[in-house]
Amino acid sequence: MLWLKTFHILFVMSWMAGIFYLPRIFVHFVEGKQAGEQVDRLAIMARKLYAFMTIMMMLAIGTGLWLWLGYGFSGGWLHVKLTFVALMLVYHFWTKARMKEMQNGHLNHSGVFYRWMNELPLLLTIVILIMVVVKPF
Repeated sequence: MLWLKTFHILFVMSWMAGIFYLPRIFVHFVEGKQAGEQVDRLAIMARKLYAFMTIMMMLAIGTGLWLWLGYGFSGGWLHVKLTFVALMLVYHFWTKARMKEMQNGHLNHSGVFYRWMNELPLLLTIVILIMVVVKPF
């Protein structure tokens, strides 16, 4: 089970790297477009990053389910963790919608909006980590 945990953590870290970076690409796209710069390459980067992070997400979810089957479902902390993981999945698919907008040449919000949205997965991650490490209930 320790190997499984190791790979689960690796896949989660890889997924989070994409989750944290993709909104920064949105910021550069919006602000670059406003400045009249060429931003087509950013749309390509976003598409490739989204594909990578989706694979990592599926592997993280798969190994997480495997761990769940191995250890069982016990403690209120796991309910909270899974709720916040579900919110992270919602965020992941929100980024997909923004990435598709980007592929069409526009994003509907300002760079400041995407900077603030970039903080949301950090807040979700903090709660998830507290639940996993501290297991407060």
